[in-house]
This record gives sequence, C-alpha cells and structure tokens, in this order.
Amino acid sequence: NVPLFIKEGETIKIDTRTGAYMGRA
Repeated sequence: NVPLFIKEGETIKIDTRTGAYMGRA
C-alpha cells in the first residue's frame, strides 16, 4: 500500500502504524 507516485518495488519508508508515507528509505 504505497502512494501512486512511488514505483512498485521502490524502497520507501512507511509509518507502519498509520500506513502514512514518510519518504524514501
């Protein structure tokens, strides 16, 4: 479950408690 502007398979940082996009990992 990632924002649409993030390519699938790209490593990103997600707040696992809220699912909020936090930026690139």
